[in-house]
Amino acid sequence: MRGPHVIRTPDQRLRIFVSSTLQELADERRAARSAIERLHLAPVMFELGARPHPPRDLYRAYLEQSDVFLGLYWERYGWVAPEEEVSGLEDEYNLCPDDLPRLLYVKTPAERREPKLTELLNRIRDDDRAAYKYFESAKELARLVEADLATLLAERFEQSRSFVPLDVPADADRVAEPVRLPEPLTGLIGRHADLDAIRDLYSAGARLVTLTGPGGIGKSRLALAAARAVTPAFVDGAVFVDLSAVHDPDRVPAAIAQALGVRDTGDAPIMENLATALQDRHLLMVLDNFEQVLTAAPTLTALLAAAPGVSMMVTSRALLRLTAEQSFEVGPLPEDSSVSLFVERAHAVKPDFEVTDENRSAVTGVCAAVDGMPLAIELAAARIRVLSPDDLLDRLDRSLSVLVGGSRDLPERQQTLRRTIEWSTQLLDDDQRRLLARLGVFEGGFTLEAAEAIGSEVIGADASAEGAAAVRDVLGDLAALVDSSLVRQQDSDGRARFAMQAIVREYAREQLWDAGLLHAAREAHARFLLSLGDSAKEELKGGRQREWLRRLGDERANLRAAERFLLGSRDWDRAAHLAYSLYLYWWVSGLLGEVRTWMDEALDSGSDLTDHTRAIALYFTRTIMFWKDPDGSVAAELAESADLFRSVSDPDGEGLTRISLALALLAGAKPDPERAEEVMQESLRLFRSSGSVWGESMALVLLGRVSLRKQDIQEARDRFARSLALTRSAGDAVGERIATYHLGWAQLMLGETDDARADFARSVTVSAALGHVEGLAYGLEGMVAIAAIAGDVDRAGRLAGAARALRERSGLHNGPTFTFHQKYLDRLTAAGDGAALDTAIAAGRELSVEQAVAEALAEVGA
Repeated sequence: MRGPHVIRTPDQRLRIFVSSTLQELADERRAARSAIERLHLAPVMFELGARPHPPRDLYRAYLEQSDVFLGLYWERYGWVAPEEEVSGLEDEYNLCPDDLPRLLYVKTPAERREPKLTELLNRIRDDDRAAYKYFESAKELARLVEADLATLLAERFEQSRSFVPLDVPADADRVAEPVRLPEPLTGLIGRHADLDAIRDLYSAGARLVTLTGPGGIGKSRLALAAARAVTPAFVDGAVFVDLSAVHDPDRVPAAIAQALGVRDTGDAPIMENLATALQDRHLLMVLDNFEQVLTAAPTLTALLAAAPGVSMMVTSRALLRLTAEQSFEVGPLPEDSSVSLFVERAHAVKPDFEVTDENRSAVTGVCAAVDGMPLAIELAAARIRVLSPDDLLDRLDRSLSVLVGGSRDLPERQQTLRRTIEWSTQLLDDDQRRLLARLGVFEGGFTLEAAEAIGSEVIGADASAEGAAAVRDVLGDLAALVDSSLVRQQDSDGRARFAMQAIVREYAREQLWDAGLLHAAREAHARFLLSLGDSAKEELKGGRQREWLRRLGDERANLRAAERFLLGSRDWDRAAHLAYSLYLYWWVSGLLGEVRTWMDEALDSGSDLTDHTRAIALYFTRTIMFWKDPDGSVAAELAESADLFRSVSDPDGEGLTRISLALALLAGAKPDPERAEEVMQESLRLFRSSGSVWGESMALVLLGRVSLRKQDIQEARDRFARSLALTRSAGDAVGERIATYHLGWAQLMLGETDDARADFARSVTVSAALGHVEGLAYGLEGMVAIAAIAGDVDRAGRLAGAARALRERSGLHNGPTFTFHQKYLDRLTAAGDGAALDTAIAAGRELSVEQAVAEALAEVGA
């Protein structure tokens, strides 16, 4: 009998055991190793004969010392040793300890998967201990592994602490990171020559390529495929900017900023933030639906000049007329591709449909009748469930010959598409047509709840008995619109969402306008969003915070549209109310700059504002400038806002404004901590009187900052700790992040380094889970100080570089007001480590958000 062996893994960092067959997944194993090492973790790659121990003993010992099990599978089951019943691949999975997290990745397609592997994968799929994902390439695998491990590292750290549990989502970077290219739901048909031509333009040095053509011709779909084809040439990949919900050219910079993850904090021009964020980036920016904001074209020229590593791909129905622009006209599909597209879309509603000798001529005729327009082909194919190809062609021919109203001034193919849309709507019943028109008021998609609210409300001319009877079954009518390809369904965080293509939405709004119902429909839309804001106000401060932040993120375009409608109607009270109810959302999402412009509009209107509306408007327009108050004017106007809130008996509004007032008093040219203490004690009293736990916790943080200013560190720690207890009791992750971060600094100043490290790590974890990029930057800076105190120059520099890059690329300017890490870096420089520190900072600037999070937490989780 063999004696026990102590078999060590290569190092004692967090260890990732990689299980796979060897030869068939060699490229994928290399990709996984690289992803693991980029996170400064240790890959444990078992190779037969690598150590002088029997295989099972070896990988059993490796598994016992590992922290994560990572499995890669494709077609082969692997070798089964003599006298064994299972392969080493399955044995590794069987021997994996129950408490070890399991990340499993299955390569597709797999045309010759061995039956025993299929059995193993079926068993794994039913194992609720495992996270199971599919991938197609080694590059995609590397991205998945890196993102999942970064998230899992945060989760494992949380499980090792006696903190209130936090569910860190797999998409923790969804707010902080740029918006990547959407995944198309279907394959690209008939555009291979176009892809080659567009790729050649960029290879030849083009930096701005505009894909032109009428609506529905397939510009967006082609742009996504073309962007994927050229993205490998860009180190920072591609970013997608959806302009379908942007109608004001002045809002284009904000839309670009949102896609890039740049905050519109309002304390600096957004174009300045964009130039800073892009100056060292090498990426492709895809801007979709530019035709409705053509006068914003010079913005693109300015950004290209400021960022030499950035190139752009634009879709538009018209040219931008810029010097750097190279155009590519997107034409209709050729006949064979049109038929292929028709068949693919027909299969969605009639799976057994096929082109035969008998119907081929009719199918070809349908595609020709709509001029090879992809969207028109989809609309026609959606009717194949109830119409034969011959019937479809006959009806289409007769309808298109007479449906010419309202489109004579459009290009020929645009007329064809408009007529096809109108033909499609004529096949709907009255209720379905009415719902389609009303849904035109939504921007950026809508939920079933929203569709039911707008679709069932009696508005305008629909107040007749006939209209009142037409509000029966919104769900059934919506399903009919989806079946007709006029509305598309998609999922977002487990919730069904619906959307219309831009040209269908334009048609829907035209129907509302022609019926005199557009204003009434927009009013109903605004009422729905106001109600949503009221529902969200308190939820944003409690245990469902992350859920509501995501939900409101999905409704961002609709919230903007409702706000613009209210401002355009000079309905200042409800415009202020919508802004005020969602304060926490605007702040966490980095949109206070946009809210500032809305409230400036109210203040500059010349109207007599109510006291409450003026209080709200003053708050939003002054609070973002608290750290720039050399003459005290910001503090004075915040004081006015607080007085107005008091006059209308809104203690929470007054308390919130007093927080900003105290910050202004502390950050001014002549800090006034004594008055700040008075202001915050009153704020604390107000929040306690109203029962606002969230407000009380925020007031305690500000009182703690006053204590820091007065050098009473023990008092500061006590106040931060009380704030933290309140936020945890309420399940308020944003408040917990703020309290934990501040508590970390107090404990560091008291020499309690281990506790400070845990607090800063918690701040990083919570911020990553929320996608709160500002909080993430602060947490990283706290960890900088921890590393610097330990004399770890490389780690301190890398974290500092990551935090700096995050601030620059996210438009965050007021960091010095809230962080203290620079003096710790200065000590390293003074000790003669300046050159090494600069090198580490430069390296840290290249880290992704996931990598920065992993870097910050690696030491804590080890």
